[in-house]
Amino acid sequence: MSIIHPTGKFDNGAKEYRHIEAVPLAAAMGAEIRGVQAAAIDDATFAEIEDALFRHKMIYFRDQEMTHGDQEVFSRRFGPFAEDAYTKGIEGHVNVQPLIKEADVTSAMVFGSGWHTDSPFLAQPPAISLLYGVDVPPYGGDTQWANSALAYRMLSDKMQAILETLNVHMSMKNVLATAQQSVAPDDSPIGRIAATRDAGPLPEEIAKKVRGNYHPLVRTHPKSREKALYCDKTYAVGFEGMYDDEARPLLQFLGDHITQPAFTCRLRWKPKTLALWDNRLCVHQAFNDYDGFRRELYRTTIAGETPG
Repeated sequence: MSIIHPTGKFDNGAKEYRHIEAVPLAAAMGAEIRGVQAAAIDDATFAEIEDALFRHKMIYFRDQEMTHGDQEVFSRRFGPFAEDAYTKGIEGHVNVQPLIKEADVTSAMVFGSGWHTDSPFLAQPPAISLLYGVDVPPYGGDTQWANSALAYRMLSDKMQAILETLNVHMSMKNVLATAQQSVAPDDSPIGRIAATRDAGPLPEEIAKKVRGNYHPLVRTHPKSREKALYCDKTYAVGFEGMYDDEARPLLQFLGDHITQPAFTCRLRWKPKTLALWDNRLCVHQAFNDYDGFRRELYRTTIAGETPG
């Protein structure tokens, strides 16, 4: 695989807005949004935030004063809440999902590790994810994103044409296998999956996620009309109509192509940071490198459409 270096063929530069300031994070994607509290914005400000999200694929805000209720209200501006495939929400706020790892917990696998787009094995995967940091390690625990729209654009015309004919099989089966092999059962999202190891037949709730769904490998964003590769290293397990031996090298190529450094940005969390990203336009991963430190974040996800 050839490694692509930024060549001026793409631009993550910020637009001028009236109500917000967007400050690019990296050449490929990402931007900090300054000058607003997300919990107290009008419709005109929200329209600029949404525009910046689609342009930069991932945006984040620092120093945000945000209760669980505030996060729900802000999230709901983007659309109805999505089905959450892993977690169950917190008391009084069923759509706010806790992502907490205590300082004394060690694990070979943390929730969100490995390059992925959120829950693509669902028939209608979530469109937008929002994550608010409350307690974060002094170092470690970063999140990294890769621009899958840019990755599509940097392919040859011939390869684009070939890929546009394919449907990718998205399934939870690899996550299930890894969790059962290497994670101790507990009440964490991954621990609950690991608990199925000795429980006999899979519960139907998990079995249907293992069966997964087929989606277009190249999908078109419903608002921006931008095309992006809908593929990752965690949930993409094959292609409709292909044998496994045929699909495996193509999956390897696409996973490596999408996540090469030239297409990425990386966020160091601070308390009161709110990050959001469009799962239709990027993939992401969390790092398992903060044993001994506590990490507490809260996630909301917005429903998406059937990929097309």
